[in-house]
Amino acid sequence: MENTPIFFADGESPKMIDAFKKAQENFKYFWRELSWEYRRIIPGLDVACVKLAFTQKTDDETIVEHMWINDINFDGEKIYGILVNDPNELTNVSNGDEVEIPFNQISDWLFASQGKTYGGFTIHAMRSEMTESERQEHDDAWGMDFGDFNDIEVVSEQKEKPENLIEHPMSINMKESLIDFLKTNPEEINKKDDFGYTFLHRETIAGNSTSVQVLINSGADVTTKTNNGKTALDYAKQLNWEHLIPLFN
Repeated sequence: MENTPIFFADGESPKMIDAFKKAQENFKYFWRELSWEYRRIIPGLDVACVKLAFTQKTDDETIVEHMWINDINFDGEKIYGILVNDPNELTNVSNGDEVEIPFNQISDWLFASQGKTYGGFTIHAMRSEMTESERQEHDDAWGMDFGDFNDIEVVSEQKEKPENLIEHPMSINMKESLIDFLKTNPEEINKKDDFGYTFLHRETIAGNSTSVQVLINSGADVTTKTNNGKTALDYAKQLNWEHLIPLFN
């Protein structure tokens, strides 16, 4: 999110702080991929997890531990999921807990498909300081090929198809079926969930420009606000989905 202060612990190395920053700047691509993964009949991802800074205040300090969650959800403000690590020092969370953490406490994210990884900025920061044999041992332990730590990709076929940074292929491929769905189910266009989010809010948060355009053309109300007062355009700006912003004008 633009202008969101990044949360990190005292004593973090500059290289790790830079990794946190890149993870937050590019998290929107993780969520875009996951938004489509949840709609696939046959799963396409081997792994999808987010690393967060968990905190606990004691009498004289704040303890911070960076731990991974899975079963992720994201509402444009907070990350939700299940903790999959055992804390070393923290006593306020446990492995298996359902958690809800603000966006600015993201410290990394990772998804993998067919053994190839995307994201993993803190992982690559650590790998950059390993020997070649240590990196191989590390990757073998994960069961994945992390590739070049100086060349981190965030979307599938990023080099071959740079347009994938702007639009997920499934958003384009599903255009006609979305048009048909909205014609058959017009009540879904402006229907709100319990938190005030509409179809347009969710597709905007996920950066799906074709879907957003179809919804607007189908009569989606761009002025509708969530229970916390956000329009879909607010989320497009907040997540820096630059290609979506003109669609609302």
